[in-house]
Amino acid sequence: MARCDGSGSWPPDSDLDAQSTCAAIVLSDDAADRLTMHRLRAHPLTVVVELQAAMFGQLEHLLPAPSPAELDEPARWVFYPWRRTLVSVLGPASFRRLRLDRNRNKISSAEQRRLGRLKIGVVGLSVGHAIAHTLAIEGLCGELRLADFDAIELSNLNRIPVSILDMGLNKAVVAARRIAEIDPYLPVTTFVDGLTEEAIAPFLDGLDLVIEECDSLDIKVRVREAARARRIPVLMDTSDRGLFDIERFDLEPDRPLFHGLLGAQDASSLTGLVTRDKAPHVMRILQATELSDRMAASMVEIGNSVTSWPQLGGDVALGAATVAAAVRRFGRDEHLPSGRIRVDLDSALGELDDELVDDIPPDQHQEPEDLTFQIPQERLAAVVQAIRLAPSGGNSQPWIISAVPERVDIRLAADRSSAMDVAYRGSYVAIGAAGFNARVAAAEYLAGTAVTEFPDGAASDIVLCIDVLSMDVEHRGDQQPADRLLTSLYPAMIRRITNRNAGRRSPISVAIGQELRAAARAEGATVRLVTDSALMAELADILAESDRLRYLTPVLHREMMSELKWPGRDRLDTGIDVRTLGLDPVDLAKLQVASRADVMALLASWGGGRALGDSTRDRVTASSGLAIVTVDGDSASAYLRGGAAAERVWVAATRSGLGVQPMSPVFLYARNDSDLRGLTADFTAELALLQQRFNRLLTIGPDEAPILVLRLSHDAGPPIRSGRLPISEIANRTTAFEEVSP
Repeated sequence: MARCDGSGSWPPDSDLDAQSTCAAIVLSDDAADRLTMHRLRAHPLTVVVELQAAMFGQLEHLLPAPSPAELDEPARWVFYPWRRTLVSVLGPASFRRLRLDRNRNKISSAEQRRLGRLKIGVVGLSVGHAIAHTLAIEGLCGELRLADFDAIELSNLNRIPVSILDMGLNKAVVAARRIAEIDPYLPVTTFVDGLTEEAIAPFLDGLDLVIEECDSLDIKVRVREAARARRIPVLMDTSDRGLFDIERFDLEPDRPLFHGLLGAQDASSLTGLVTRDKAPHVMRILQATELSDRMAASMVEIGNSVTSWPQLGGDVALGAATVAAAVRRFGRDEHLPSGRIRVDLDSALGELDDELVDDIPPDQHQEPEDLTFQIPQERLAAVVQAIRLAPSGGNSQPWIISAVPERVDIRLAADRSSAMDVAYRGSYVAIGAAGFNARVAAAEYLAGTAVTEFPDGAASDIVLCIDVLSMDVEHRGDQQPADRLLTSLYPAMIRRITNRNAGRRSPISVAIGQELRAAARAEGATVRLVTDSALMAELADILAESDRLRYLTPVLHREMMSELKWPGRDRLDTGIDVRTLGLDPVDLAKLQVASRADVMALLASWGGGRALGDSTRDRVTASSGLAIVTVDGDSASAYLRGGAAAERVWVAATRSGLGVQPMSPVFLYARNDSDLRGLTADFTAELALLQQRFNRLLTIGPDEAPILVLRLSHDAGPPIRSGRLPISEIANRTTAFEEVSP
């Protein structure tokens, strides 16, 4: 047994021992090692390779940035006796950090540390060579024990990735050397006499896993008997048809060996069998009816036309990948029960076809009607059309409209609510905006309005009752100033649209700022216009982090993805048409990845996903300003008033030529800790801090409620309009709606 533990000790008289399996390690600046270093450098056969500087340069560029301890870690010199080569490398912590960096996030940093504590033994270094090598490459263990008594022969080179220069060397030694040249710090112990009865205890004691890949049936059984006694799980890959076995003796200490396939055979009854005599037992373990046709036919020919059972290098490599996947699951404490699977690539390739389904099929869905260019002739129809054009969170259109001559009722459609619509506050904002549009349309058609909130009481679903008061055409000049102002807003109200295009940053004139503030005041609200770049950057960070948490919270993510509508796949008269997002093909592809709940769950578990808010951050910082609409109070009436104000500000911005996009944070309608917990149980504290920071930056008091955050930009370009639900789906069927349909 030879042990290389990477401890830094220098085995005496082994520095030029060509039979060694250990890489000797010394500190580059340790005075005690100077004599050894001098002796090695002076030897005429020693090759010196300086790699530490190049490695350090790569280390400095890692993300996240290396810790001071990693950057300050002393370098080491590693001597490989079988190569007679002295190499300068990083210290163990920084070496491992850099070497395994590309594993992330298939393996997270925390998982890598956990896996790096596993102690694994591999019995049989033919197939086992590829397995041990793969485990070392991926950093899936903190210690390896390798057992094989056999030497490399030429016939092994069809499946063991070594060279003819390794012929005659012990298989465990060759594997250990190859691993040492990958990671000199990984402790590897070799058992070059194989697993004798005397070696079983020192081999198994303290292991977390055993991977058994030997040819001897008696050793196969003996390993399992000893592993079961120690409650160590055993993995085995058999390369035919990707057969892979898991025996969880740690969970099932009484489990029969080989899943009971071998019956009551013990190790002693299987000792010394020749290949022909092994065959019946092998057939029971491998299940003869499940063998590939080529393997089964070859078994008939053993001892006649073939020497032994065939094995292919590709199958062995696939087996190593399978074992590595199982070890990852074991180390992560994921589902990995006892059992047997087949990773059969030949069968999979035999079933290959070219019928691939595109995630986004060609656009075959009928486009929704565009109400912008439909000018109703009848006054009530115009009012209904204006209501339908109002904005709503996720374009949910949370209203049911009832219309009779001279009156329109707007009811709450509670079934179109969402988690972010806390206590229907967002729905009330949308209905408030719809009520404002109704007033504008009525004024355009020479009618006044009388609006009553909750006419049948707070428990009723009727939120707004709008009485339309007629006025003769010849009395247009008798309109009140407020009605004349509403009339002037009609063209911009019809054109009002969400513009998510990037636009450009340009100063917002004083006149436009005054107009936006006046629009909010006219509806009893306030607008804070933010144009300072530093403050916008801070708000951009808050909005971006809010978006990240929205992606990472399962219910919010699910609802957000359900809002997005893909042409050719979804109906486009509700939700947000993805074409309105202003995304290029690359960003659309990223959106498809972000739509996956499993991906978001992993990012949440890693504390990652910062890039999920990058688009929001970039668009806000590149915009001309932010308009934050607020109202005093937080009653339903306050949110209705705030919705009317937000729509009026939006219409005013549209009339001034600005592109407008609502970018409201997740916490917008949360008023207390209970509301925040209802939004996200996992990120309540983070969301609360974001809300506090948002309110502090904007000096929003406790008695004031934010209604909407609007991003303003210049030259945003023509946007695509989202569709609207047909009258048939938002009409109260008790009314003769066809009389007022546009």
